[in-house]
Amino acid sequence: MQTTFPLFQLGRLFITPAAQAMLTPEIARDLLHRHQRGDWGDLSEADILENEFSVPRDLRIFSAYNVGEGERVYIITEADRSATTILLPEEY
Repeated sequence: MQTTFPLFQLGRLFITPAAQAMLTPEIARDLLHRHQRGDWGDLSEADILENEFSVPRDLRIFSAYNVGEGERVYIITEADRSATTILLPEEY
């Protein structure tokens, strides 16, 4: 479902201290851009289908990105689109 336009609103943006320490602002912005346009990153086919089901139904949206050797971040947009958070897997 990857598009060139935003599929949903991100709401308020949050990043945990650990994720902020790992990512540059440019990388965080790029990942948010990908998330909002349907590039869900490194997910299973089932998780991709869940996101594609969730976008038009205002359900939670989840992306996961490998950002370095053995490093991974999650991005979660709440079902009501009030907030999007970037966090590390161990913080989930």
